[in-house]
Amino acid sequence: MTPVTRPAPLDDIDLSDIEFWSRPSAERHAAFARLRAQPAPVFFTEPDLGPIPSGPGYYALVRHADVVEASRNPQVFASEPSAVSIPDMPEGFGEFFGSMINVDDPRHARLRRIVSRGFTPRMLARLEDDVQRQAERIVAELEQTGPCDFVAHAAARLPLVVICEMMGIPERHHRMVFENSNIVLAGHDRDYLGDDIDTALGRLLTAGSELAGLLSELAAERRAHPTNDLTSALVNANIDGESLTDAELGSFFVLLAVAGNETTRNAISHGLKLLTLHPEQRDLWWSDFEAHAATAVEEIIRHASPVVWMRRTVTRDHEMNGHHYRAGDKAVLYYASANRDEAVFDDPHRFDITRTPNPHLGFGGPGPHFCLGAHLARREITVMFRELHRRLPTIHSTGKPERLVSNFVNGIKAMPCSF
Repeated sequence: MTPVTRPAPLDDIDLSDIEFWSRPSAERHAAFARLRAQPAPVFFTEPDLGPIPSGPGYYALVRHADVVEASRNPQVFASEPSAVSIPDMPEGFGEFFGSMINVDDPRHARLRRIVSRGFTPRMLARLEDDVQRQAERIVAELEQTGPCDFVAHAAARLPLVVICEMMGIPERHHRMVFENSNIVLAGHDRDYLGDDIDTALGRLLTAGSELAGLLSELAAERRAHPTNDLTSALVNANIDGESLTDAELGSFFVLLAVAGNETTRNAISHGLKLLTLHPEQRDLWWSDFEAHAATAVEEIIRHASPVVWMRRTVTRDHEMNGHHYRAGDKAVLYYASANRDEAVFDDPHRFDITRTPNPHLGFGGPGPHFCLGAHLARREITVMFRELHRRLPTIHSTGKPERLVSNFVNGIKAMPCSF
């Protein structure tokens, strides 16, 4: 008689426990593989966060097919009230910190239609020149500095400067933008948020307010004296009679400063770590940089999955892939797991810069919330590694990365490098 194969017990896996997210990457991916082997989505309870009431719990969508289908169906899997927080935060909190990520159509379509003015082919073409110039400067300075922290001296600098120049933010404010964006996406990291939930919420609100306040001042200037930066385009935009309110503008800048800075920075940091751990892949890429650049960048994003998940809330009873969801259920779309799904990716834990096809979900699933800045992020990653290849071809990480303690961002706070 053929024995029945049953999924391994899951008692040691709790995605709500921050201890899980402090485990080594290989352990976490092994746990997600066990979750993917389950016949139905696994339900997790929410932790007690003190001043924030414990929620009803959530389903972890860990298979590629589930994440894709939920992403394509925003009428059922809604981004409201929050896509970036599993607990239900106080009213207005999610929208302030997530802008259009945390709203659905028709409001989402309106906001995206307006802010898309900053991502037109003409604007992106001008940005590409800025990205190239900044990458050349950063790598030249890195060469003079010598062995150092790669994150602080290279990976974090490029997206920060590009976003600030894109918005027209003076250089004297760049450090503030960097520090506050770190706090907004700090997850559970005590280095940024302190030791208790009240302190963390206070720091988070202060960081968001300072970022929004900076743009409010800049917006007033650009209304009176417009230039050719994105802030001018946004404050003076009028698309079929529609424009951004001051609150929407500030919220969008918080999103842009955080998403456009942190995620690209972490992709670049993970990229150097991966090339160090897999020197045969670095040698292959370096042997013909342009031939492998496009697939190498996609593989870095897939393997790193800088944004680990997004949340959705079910709007009505719904059947998906054999499981029945009820109105009000929370579903968390784990991109980090979907990007290692054995049903989609051959040998998914292998880092392969020639991988094709590569239908990763590193920029989110298909649908209205696909990352607006995907093209810019790809450009920044490509240009940074092109300059490293050109000027510092032997660059490599020399120590264990210091990881961000977060279940939302696969972040690297510091990583030594040499060349």
